Amino acid sequence: MRTYEYHGFTIEVTVETDFTLRPAGRAAVRTRYTAVVHVYQAGNAVATFSPLRFDAAGGRRFDTEADALMAGYSAARRIVDDLFAHAADAADSALNAIKSSKELR
Repeated sequence: MRTYEYHGFTIEVTVETDFTLRPAGRAAVRTRYTAVVHVYQAGNAVATFSPLRFDAAGGRRFDTEADALMAGYSAARRIVDDLFAHAADAADSALNAIKSSKELR
């Protein structure tokens, strides 16, 4: 498991391993990986939403554990930016409006 801090959120990325048996005559097992991501708000022990699972494009699993970890982290950062940046922008706008109205008084 890897834990990252990003814009006031804690991102936990774990990797699930899938061992796929291959037909006879080839390598017996091919290991693939899936990233599982939890996003927590700072200081909150409960995840912001349910765990998210990420595979490579087309529903294929990742070839390496490192690829899965980095893809999970990148996806979680985009989610935090997309979902929570708008809320932060709205809060900043509201604070600026309050400050402006106080200056006009």
